[in-house]
Amino acid sequence: VQLQASGGGLVQAGGSLRLSCAVGGRTFSSAAVGWFRQAPGKERDFVAAIRWGRRSTYYADAVKGRFTISRDYNTVYLQMNSLKPEDTAVYYCARGADLGYAPADYKEWGQGTLVTVSS
Repeated sequence: VQLQASGGGLVQAGGSLRLSCAVGGRTFSSAAVGWFRQAPGKERDFVAAIRWGRRSTYYADAVKGRFTISRDYNTVYLQMNSLKPEDTAVYYCARGADLGYAPADYKEWGQGTLVTVSS
């Protein structure tokens, strides 16, 4: 397993959580690591991504201003603040050869980590 996500849990609305994604193997500077989430009965949606080399970041509108993606060596973090019940989902990290906003753009996936936000 090249990607390992962790850090999910139960939090009250307005609270914070930090997810971590340990990225193994070789990652080219042009690659991107993204976070996606999937709520029950819904499609897997883009949350945020970071380019490996430049560390430029990209966010879905729904999380802009509340979530921050960052990288420290081979770990990619997703700091989630001001959490809302609608943020409840299984969160996945994934690595792709280039930046993309669709799940199909990423070929390697970690196991998910569940985030539950109570109202």
